[in-house]
Amino acid sequence: MLLLSQAQNTTTNQTSRNQQIPGSTLSFKMQSIPAGSFLIGSSISEKNRQQEEWPQKKIQIPAFWMGAYEVTRDEFDVFLKDEQTSQNVDLDAITRPSAQYVDLTWGMGKEGGYPANSMSQFAALMYCKWLYQKTGIFFRLPTEAEWEYACRAGTNTTYYYGNDPKLLNQYAWYLDNSEEKYQKVGLKKPNPWGLYDMLGNLMEWTLDHYEPERYKDFVNNAPEKIMPAKAAKYPKALKGGSYEETPDELRVAARFHSDPSWNKRDPQIPKSKWWLTEGKNVGFRLLQPEKQPSPAEVKQFFINYLGK
Repeated sequence: MLLLSQAQNTTTNQTSRNQQIPGSTLSFKMQSIPAGSFLIGSSISEKNRQQEEWPQKKIQIPAFWMGAYEVTRDEFDVFLKDEQTSQNVDLDAITRPSAQYVDLTWGMGKEGGYPANSMSQFAALMYCKWLYQKTGIFFRLPTEAEWEYACRAGTNTTYYYGNDPKLLNQYAWYLDNSEEKYQKVGLKKPNPWGLYDMLGNLMEWTLDHYEPERYKDFVNNAPEKIMPAKAAKYPKALKGGSYEETPDELRVAARFHSDPSWNKRDPQIPKSKWWLTEGKNVGFRLLQPEKQPSPAEVKQFFINYLGK
């Protein structure tokens, strides 16, 4: 297994930091991820590899910060319960999330460190927009490539700890050990860059529209390009697998995509753009670019991905 040394932020020489959530006593931990290059996708020799995971391409990734944990329900609830209209000269006021029509945690756990689940990609991005208005710091979802780069943490094996699925129990909540429910974040071992639950627990939204042959568009040794969202609502790309997946599906290279059936029990007409009745195994974590965009660039980003 190839392994890089512990990442350091090139500006502050910190490997981690805590970000306070205004209006609460809560904070979340961000880990520094170094700039570098890696091979995205699965090698031809990887067991259980899928067609959509190749061709492998070597791409360059700039430095960024990434949430050490999946966003928790406690953190997300500060957004849900914020009754103040957040005004900013560069961004429109944030639309409050619609009320959940049923308990979308399905009794698996809420307060005390459980991950936020059942939200759409739209809701995850609106949380990022709300955080920007509250903190002045730009957060977003990672791209597929950024997510896989951070998950691999300098390794080139099936899992970030090696190739043996029998060791997965030490690092992830999945079908064999989860009792068919998500667990509190951070209870398993982290990857080499200090990120917890990158495999299993909840599968995580990425910024990308899902395309089966996405990797064919990458150019070897070129920086990744962050592309504006496609107009179609589905599918969107997710990574990491969840408490419902098998070890084969929790490989770092494995790819997932959203489906309209995730809202099949939604009683609203039209269907909610915030919540997923069948997406109980879906969550997200935050990325903060090391080089922060200008207010105008932030505004354009949210127009591109949210239409507002």
